[in-house]
Amino acid sequence: MSAPRIGVSGVVRTWDGAERTGVNGAYLRSVLAAGGVPVILSPIIGPAYAARALDGIEGLLFTGGEDLHPAWYGAEPSPHLHPPSRERDLFELALLAAARQRELPILGICRGIQLINVALGGTLYQDLPTERPGSVHHEPGSAREARSHSVRLEPGSRAAAALGGTDVSVNSIHHQAVDRLGSGLVASGWSGDGLVEAVESPAGAPWLLGVQWHPEEMHADRAAPERGLFRALVEAVAAPTWPRDPAESDRETGASERAADRSHR
Repeated sequence: MSAPRIGVSGVVRTWDGAERTGVNGAYLRSVLAAGGVPVILSPIIGPAYAARALDGIEGLLFTGGEDLHPAWYGAEPSPHLHPPSRERDLFELALLAAARQRELPILGICRGIQLINVALGGTLYQDLPTERPGSVHHEPGSAREARSHSVRLEPGSRAAAALGGTDVSVNSIHHQAVDRLGSGLVASGWSGDGLVEAVESPAGAPWLLGVQWHPEEMHADRAAPERGLFRALVEAVAAPTWPRDPAESDRETGASERAADRSHR
């Protein structure tokens, strides 16, 4: 198989007085190490061209970053909300809808799992310390690659298969997380305080997996189980687990169209 082209959602930042767009290099290195060719998809492209941006793309990776605006899931902003990017929200919601219509394999990381959940009708905790305090510190302020807590994975899940086991120690850099699960998603990983740390599509549906931690930061460790997440994404391009029955396909298409409509509001 030739190396598949994996779209990687990017960010827009002001640096040295200029507007620049790109992505944390760890995501690109992780995709390359897994045998894929990463292609950065910048929010500057905009929702109107999101579907066109996917032409030639065979898998999609949604990266971490800004908080999603709570209006997307019908909530008022918390005083602890980090500044969202409407430009990025609009583009990525449209990108996700288009990718699901094409049944592309999708991996979501940190913000990415939250985006997937919200697009499918789920909600988020806007700020864990104030809305859901628990025994696990999800934003400890340590080095990005430092493992800080364990995640229990559902046996037989996509997440467990990709990570090679049912228990993994992860790094953690987030203050938001999945609250109510979106339609058609299955929770497959939890931290010690019961917070959802992994979600995925059910068996027989197009490959989709989201994790709340940052596996890309382990790219330099050849033995890191997190490398399996990126291999699983690349392998899902070569060995899809669908098509499904027509009725299920119609339901998925309807959900994607609703997500696309919401992205243009």
